[in-house]
Amino acid sequence: MARLVYSAIMSLDGYIADENGEFGWAMPSDEVHGFINDRMRSIGTHLYGRVLYETMTGWETDPSLAEQPLGRDFAEQWQAADKIVYSTTLDKPVTAKTRIEREFDPVVVQGLKDTAEADLLIGGPVLAAHAFAAGLVDVCELYVVPVIVGGGHLGLPEGLFLNLELLEERRFANGFVLLRYKVG
Repeated sequence: MARLVYSAIMSLDGYIADENGEFGWAMPSDEVHGFINDRMRSIGTHLYGRVLYETMTGWETDPSLAEQPLGRDFAEQWQAADKIVYSTTLDKPVTAKTRIEREFDPVVVQGLKDTAEADLLIGGPVLAAHAFAAGLVDVCELYVVPVIVGGGHLGLPEGLFLNLELLEERRFANGFVLLRYKVG
């Protein structure tokens, strides 16, 4: 059975974007980018809400992101993976291997986990809240950035209570820290 992994890059105070929606402070170094690329090799399907999907589409639609080897590696992996976008407003996807679903159905996602050959990654705290509430998230992978932004878009759903087991901790030269937990 595949695992559902929630992954986020967030500030030390728990935000994925600041009050202005900016996240330039979260850009990974080459070391972190390479590590994330290696992690992505185990992901066969990405689950996104509309906002994160629109942010990620550049990995297929913006050739400048793939000019450097790390960007090219990530773009190739992202393009090779299936993508499911949960949106009531998107008419059609702008990237290949992408389908639109109007609502998050925990039974369908469990079916994906049961039949997938590779892990699934869920991105974005709003969509992840549904998966956490349904008990579908197996791994929580947080890349903590050494910055405090003081407010903005939270990286984890509000009101969430989980017991976690630390699976991995890794420190990077730029001060990023990976905290990887088993949920439950």
